[in-house]
Formats: sequence, C-alpha cells, structure tokens
Amino acid sequence: MAVGTPFHEKTSALCTSMRWKQWSGYFAANAYDDFHDPEYHAIRNGAGLIDVSPLFKYDFKGPDALRLVDRLITRNAARCQVGQVLYATWCDEDGKVMQDGCFQRLDENHFRATAAEPALSWFDLNASGMDVDIDEVSEDYGALALQGPLAREILARVSSADLSKLGFFRLQQTELGGIPTVVTRTGYTGDLGYELWVGKHEAPKLWDVLIDAGEGYGLEPAGLLALDRTRLEAGFPLIDVDFWNAEKTFIDSQKSTPYEINLGWAVHLKKPAFNGKRALVEEKQRGPERFFVGLEVSFREIERLFEREGLAPEIPNEASREGVPIYAGGRQVGKATSHGWSVLLKKYLALATVDRGYEAPGTPLDLEFTVEYVRCRAQAKVAALPFFDPERKRT
Repeated sequence: MAVGTPFHEKTSALCTSMRWKQWSGYFAANAYDDFHDPEYHAIRNGAGLIDVSPLFKYDFKGPDALRLVDRLITRNAARCQVGQVLYATWCDEDGKVMQDGCFQRLDENHFRATAAEPALSWFDLNASGMDVDIDEVSEDYGALALQGPLAREILARVSSADLSKLGFFRLQQTELGGIPTVVTRTGYTGDLGYELWVGKHEAPKLWDVLIDAGEGYGLEPAGLLALDRTRLEAGFPLIDVDFWNAEKTFIDSQKSTPYEINLGWAVHLKKPAFNGKRALVEEKQRGPERFFVGLEVSFREIERLFEREGLAPEIPNEASREGVPIYAGGRQVGKATSHGWSVLLKKYLALATVDRGYEAPGTPLDLEFTVEYVRCRAQAKVAALPFFDPERKRT
C-alpha cells in the first residue's frame, strides 16, 4: 500500500482533485485541480513546485566512492568536482542502459546518487572489493523541484547563500528559511529550475517557506501531468516509457544503448574501464541501428484528419505514454512512445525511436493517429531535440 511522502500533509490538503498516482510506493499528485493546465503554465511562466521525493537516493562514502561511480556510469566521474552534479546512464556488460540518474558530489569522498528505480543490489555488486559504504537514504530525505523562470527569484528571498551564480548542474548547501537544504541546479522540465533536498522532518516547514516566498511570483504546486508535458517539450526520455531498464526486459529488442536514446553525449569512451565500455566502443565504430528523435505534427494536419470524418479537431489535454507506430510509405520504421499537444509551441509533439536512415531532421514520416475509432496516419517530420530549450535554463 502506498504511503505519503514527507510533504504529504501539505500536498494532500491541496489535492482537491484526488488524482493520485503511486510512484515507488508513495502517493504522488497527478494534478491538484481537475485540470492541470494552470500547473503547466506556472512552470513555463512563473514557477511550479513538484514533489519528487519518491526518487531513490543512495549515499556512497569512503576512499573508493569516486572509483565506484566511475565504474558504474558512462561519464568520466574523475572530472566531477565537489559541488557538481553529473547526469549519466549506467549500463550492463553489453552496453544496455539499466537506468539514468544524477550523482551529486557533496564532498571529496561522498556522492549521492538518485534513481527512478531500485539500484542498491547493482551498486553493491559493483562495489565488491572497494573501500566504500553504500547506504540507501531514500526515506531520510524529501525532495522538491522548483521549476520555472521565476524560481531563482523565489529562492533568493529565503536562501542564506547567494544562489544567483549557482551554475547549471552545480549544487550549494545552504539554508532556506533557516532550514538546511541542498540546492541543485537540476530538473526535468527543460526550464530554469532547482531541486531541493531536505531532511524528512524539516520537509513540511520547507514547503511553507517556499509557498510564502512564492507569493506574487506565480508559484503553484504542480503534479506529474504538468511535469510530463514539460519533459515532452524538453525532449527528455522517461524510463519504462521511452526506454526500458535492461534488467526488466523480456527480449533483446526492448533494450537500448545510450546512443539509441540520444544520450551518446554522456558516454566518455576515453576514460578507463567501466560497465559496458567494450560493447559501446564497438557500437560507436559501427553506428547505432536505432535513433531517438523528435516528431512534429502541425495543427492543420490534425484538422485535416478530423475534417474527413466531419468533426472539429480534438486536441488531447494530457501527454500520452501509449506507443504508436511510425511509418515511411508502407513500412513501419519506428514507434512514438511519448506524445501530446504543446500549448507553448502550438504543435503536436512526439518522442520516438526510428530505424537508421530516418533520423535526419526534416525527414517526412507518418504517425499513427486515431480519429473516431479509426486508425489513420498524420503527416509528421523529424525535428531536432529538444523542442524547447530556453537560454534561461543554463544562464
């Protein structure tokens, strides 16, 4: 049975829609009101406050903490400085992605890893023979994502440290309203944003501090439906939707390498041995067989499909995680796994995996669409990812 996160006493009082989702054994709000549009617009125009406490959290401490991280992930952890955060994938020996997540370097011999799914047994297995302690601290901390163009101004009102110079994927240990908090310049919305990591007993107080600080700045509590729309615009793949944990698949074709999910930039083949390196070196030489791309469908194309049935066009309000085929002529060449309408960009967007030869931006493809229970094809084109990438995200 699901339980509440450290912020549940606050979020449960606000979730008048009663639209909850179970996330890693916790209650997570899908939407606080009947419609999540205000929450989405808050993220893009003011700020949204999202409870992301269900993420799994692991502390690596000891002389070999860095050595363990470097063995696990595809990026070069030796370059990670204290106060930096590394986003990376970790793979099995065949170079297939198990998970993606972030590694915070809190001290010289202290990393904190976050993951969407349990990873303790894999971490322990890789730590064999190393002088490092691994502790799961998932239940010890609450986590909030404060995301949106006014997020920095809200934090400035309550932070004891100056966060105006905190760089992209950097962290700062500070106090927010007198509450010890680790602030990371990270997020899953593709916008200016921060994630806040706080002891579970102080979590409700931190919620109140932020809500008070956000008065007049357009701050709104936001649920997972709003988060899903923003991460679609940002082009971020989601585990168990756009790719699968290699440990949980039934057949090889369900597995993906970092190169196949647009994360080849996070593979550093020049560093010493790490899990999956041999296979990834070989794949780099021959090139991947599949590519993770964006697709765009114009409103006029949707209008055309509905007009054939004598209907006004209907645009779904929520991002879909239902996979649909992609065609080139009479042949299926891929699948779209996340898709939906972007209010901001005024286009229907999809994240998709396509065969080699169909990945170039501008390539015309057909996306399966359903109108009045009839399957049809919407004309689409491949687009470069991310769809939405504001300068404020990094500056």
